[in-house]
Amino acid sequence: MRRYGDFDTAEDAVQEALLAAATRWPQDGVPEEPRGWLVQTASRRLIDQWRSERSRRDREALASRQEPPAHEVYGEDDTLTVLFMCCHPALTPASAIALTLRAVGGLTTAEIASAFLVDEGTMAQRISRAKRTIEASGEPFRPPSPEERPARVRLVLHVLYLIFNEGYTSTAGAELHRAELSDEAIRMARLTHRVLPDDGEVAGLLALMLLIDARRLARTTADGELVPLAEQDRTLWNSAQIAEGTAILDDAMGKPPLGEYRIQAAIAAVHDRAERAEDTDWTQILGLYELLEQLTDNPVVTLNRAVAVAMAEAPEAGLLVLASVDERLAGHYRLDAVRAHMLEMTGDTEGAFLHYRAAASRTTSLPERRYLSMKAAALRQGGTEPPAAA
Repeated sequence: MRRYGDFDTAEDAVQEALLAAATRWPQDGVPEEPRGWLVQTASRRLIDQWRSERSRRDREALASRQEPPAHEVYGEDDTLTVLFMCCHPALTPASAIALTLRAVGGLTTAEIASAFLVDEGTMAQRISRAKRTIEASGEPFRPPSPEERPARVRLVLHVLYLIFNEGYTSTAGAELHRAELSDEAIRMARLTHRVLPDDGEVAGLLALMLLIDARRLARTTADGELVPLAEQDRTLWNSAQIAEGTAILDDAMGKPPLGEYRIQAAIAAVHDRAERAEDTDWTQILGLYELLEQLTDNPVVTLNRAVAVAMAEAPEAGLLVLASVDERLAGHYRLDAVRAHMLEMTGDTEGAFLHYRAAASRTTSLPERRYLSMKAAALRQGGTEPPAAA
């Protein structure tokens, strides 16, 4: 993109280079400079395509003039520039997020469509329009200036948050994790933090990712089954990541702005500091969720606050809070899963069974579906199957 200035053509050329690598490297071996091999191959494919077009000679001359020295291929990483470019102010937030998830995060169009609750064709059109909008803007391929950065930072952080979440808990498929996505989100958050070290929310998002990702190894059994937070072997948590995330969070104290990512990071830190699940300071977590709810008015935050109320006070109190988001989260599997857990805590096994089963039927993540189904089955042991109408 930096060399040739055409988003669509550059993306197609890179895809062809990756296909060539998948075909040739298993036979010929991985080259000494795989990144350089891919860039050079993509450049050749792009130039070959231009040669077949009517304006071949002008474009070849332009390509020749813009060809950088070979050493730039190996040492330069344009990921952050692409990230800020995808968060162009001319795009709607939905289009910017979709384009970044496709171009930077590596999600398929189908996965993005699922996240936005639209069909794949509609999402493909949205991504194509976003590319055309960026191209029509005439903006050069370069990092944003210091004056331009603040306007794009919030959207950039939201996009990185979505990428991380998709990697940490995949919305669909047989695996709970897509580590390549969560690792890439952390890498890009580090790059953003390096550029904006005094931004409290950038630091908060990086700390949040590190503190949550530290639990990755403990979240599944050897055969891939989900392990809830309260049952995890905390000796498997990555203590180095927890220490780094906590240090970043502490360093961000007093730096503006105080936003949702720093509060979420503080909640994650409370969980990570507890040596045992029963040592968790739920009162502190409840206070943080109350602050986060005031800041965001997000029904998912209210759902999480309901959990904190159930743990800090009583499950009956948590159920009352949960009722306030029934309409806004209607049909969401997490609403059923949380209600089932609280009903189980109160001793209402029949109600818990029904909601665990409903949650299992609504999630598209196979590990989560298996876990919720097993919870329902455990409650049904020795009981009577309710009528189908229920």
